[in-house]
This record gives sequence, structure tokens and C-alpha cells, in this order.
Amino acid sequence: MSLALPKKRVLIIGAVLVGVGLIYVMGADKRASEGATGGAAGCTVAVTADVLNVRAAPDVNAQIVGKFNHDAKTAAEPVVQNGFRKIAENKWAKTDYLQPVAGANCG
Repeated sequence: MSLALPKKRVLIIGAVLVGVGLIYVMGADKRASEGATGGAAGCTVAVTADVLNVRAAPDVNAQIVGKFNHDAKTAAEPVVQNGFRKIAENKWAKTDYLQPVAGANCG
């Protein structure tokens, strides 16, 4: 009988972790779809590379903090520095591989 309580705790903890994971994944999908409508200035870009690295700073040697696949669309800012467009705070992507979508105001 003493083993039943720890098993219940393990199951409860596991269920909570799964729940938190699902909430996180669902929130990420929502954030991505919200971001696709354009940044504060209405800038939305499409990725032209097969895979585009997103970096922590506008530098080819900066840490990779994400990736976009070909034809992905994302909100961006009109800020361009050192050949990189600012996607979000601490997220930059090479402008050579980003194409503003029709009607986007990317500056």
C-alpha cells in the first residue's frame, strides 16, 4: 500500500507536465499565427531560402535562436541593420532571404 501513494504522485506530476507542454505548444501556434498578420508597421515577409536561420543579433556569427522553412511568413519590423531584418526582440534574419509580401509596409 505504501507504493500506491508515490505512483499516484508520479502520475499526477506527469499529467501536469503533459498539460503544461500542450498549453505551451498551443500557445506557440497562436503566437505564430498572430505574428503572420504583420508587425507594428504592417511588415510581413516570406522566406525565400530552403531554411533560414534566425539569429540573436544582426551578425552571421550570432547565436542561432530559430529557423524558418521556405515560404514561411512572419511579422517583421522595418529595421534593417548589417544586412539583417529585425523579426522581433533579439531575433534577426538575413534580408537576402526575406521578401516582403504584397501590400506589406516594410520600410
